[in-house]
Formats: sequence, structure tokens, C-alpha cells
Amino acid sequence: MKSVAVTFCVLCFQFEALYGVDSCSPRPCKNIDQPHVSEPQLMVEFENGNFKFTFPNPKNVSEFSMTLFKGLEKKEICALHLSEEKVIPKSNVTYCQTEHSNSSTTFILKNLERKHIDIYTYCLEMFLPPPYIDCRLKETYLYIQDKEDCISLGLMSWIIIGLIMFAMISCICCVIACCLRNKVSK
Repeated sequence: MKSVAVTFCVLCFQFEALYGVDSCSPRPCKNIDQPHVSEPQLMVEFENGNFKFTFPNPKNVSEFSMTLFKGLEKKEICALHLSEEKVIPKSNVTYCQTEHSNSSTTFILKNLERKHIDIYTYCLEMFLPPPYIDCRLKETYLYIQDKEDCISLGLMSWIIIGLIMFAMISCICCVIACCLRNKVSK
């Protein structure tokens, strides 16, 4: 058991020296209950349209996987796996798509609404060449300001004005009908 621990530490040390990785952990990406966030959260204001998360591809890596999670519960919404020039995108929601180029990978969030306000976490796993590297995480807080709020307030005021006008016209019609009925009965 001690030899396994010593071997792991030596491999981590060599890997850090070669690739400059901040941390080397045996935990796989799926185990991200308490993620190590490498950059602080960012507040992003957004108005109707698309939002793009663009991340540079790792260098000297032949197989890797990038995943975008939503919320504190880390629900996977989008992923991209690259192996031997074969790109396999995966999306669990309709509003997320992936784009891949030689230098970067982009997660595109489309048709966002206020219900999509949340923390989005990016995870990178590198498989080849060995050793396997667990997640390197980045978090971003996405805030979406909808124009629907203004539209719904304007629409609501027109509905109220319309109801008031209908009530006034109804009252006037009732008064006229009562007056005509009284004249006819006399």
C-alpha cells in the first residue's frame, strides 16, 4: 500500500514538473462535489440572444473531454469528447450546442431566459497521453436580463386600459338602455 502511495506521489511530481499542473488528484471528473475553482466567478449580464463559453484546447493531448455543468448540483448539459481527430458532441438540453476548432472548443447557449440564470462550471479531462488528468474547473455566474419584463409590463398596462374602457362603454350603454326603456314605458 505504501509503495502505491509513493508511486502516485512520484508520478504527480513528475507530471507537475512536465506540464505545470496546479493539482494532481486521483478523483475522476464525476466526483466534483467540492470542486477546486481555478478562477473566481464572473458575473455576466446578458440580453436576449446567445452566450458563448470558449475554452482553449489543451496542447499536446490526443484525447480529451470537455463538459459544461449547470448549477451547484453540477447537472451535465453539454459535452464534447475528442479522440484521434474524432469529435463526439453530446447535449442533454436543447439550448446548448458545441463547436470545435483546432485551437478551441465553444459551448453555445441559445435562446436563454431568466430561468437559465445559474452557475455554469466547465470541466476538462485529459485521457491521452497518460497519465489521466482529472477535472480542471472554471466557474462562471450567468445573469440574464430579459426584455420580456418590459414587454409584459407594457402589455399588462394595455390590458388594464382596455378593461377600463370596456367597463366605461358598458356603463354608458346600460345608462342609455335604461333611459330609453323609461321613455318607452312612459
